[in-house]
Amino acid sequence: MRVVIFDMDGTLIDSSKDITISINYVRERNHQLEPLSEEFVIKAINMQERNLPKLFYTTEDYKDDDRAVFEKHYAKQCVKNLYLYDGVLEVLQTLKNHGVKLSVATNAPTKFAKIMLKSLDVDSYFDMIVGADKVQIPKPNPMMLEFILEDYGFKKGEDLAWVVGDSLKDVESATNANLKSLFALWGFSPISSYKNKISSPKEIINIVL
Repeated sequence: MRVVIFDMDGTLIDSSKDITISINYVRERNHQLEPLSEEFVIKAINMQERNLPKLFYTTEDYKDDDRAVFEKHYAKQCVKNLYLYDGVLEVLQTLKNHGVKLSVATNAPTKFAKIMLKSLDVDSYFDMIVGADKVQIPKPNPMMLEFILEDYGFKKGEDLAWVVGDSLKDVESATNANLKSLFALWGFSPISSYKNKISSPKEIINIVL
């Protein structure tokens, strides 16, 4: 068995504009704050160490009202400017046609991940779409990956699995689960010292097959 577990935001899809719009909506409505740039938002999300509520809303923790307003707004906003990266659809089709098992492990909530992937007509390629709410600890903890592999009946030493993502959290989660990883340079983190870098989704086909 061969398995590929994809990160979602910055790996399969570009969701940067919509998430920035929703964050700025909360900033203005609840805190009367000036809008943040798309570049700042994406950089903040991908930081190894960060306090996102402080960076986005100047609060030490997420407030219930901020969370509720964001989720209501993002539920509609999240598909408005969304798109697949070039080459992703071909990769999914090719791997699926060759019997490779495909899943998504994202630190986004599962409900948003499913809405977004369905809107792009690619949700059916994945056996599982697992968000941070499905496990106790999100990436870089390996819990999400282990949850997926257990469902597949994955046998280490016999089966092969790769994790594809655009952040060090993806790489670290793969390392923590003793899996191979591929760092996607087309996503939200275009610079990395990680050795297994790929500059195009199509490179995944040659590596996996």
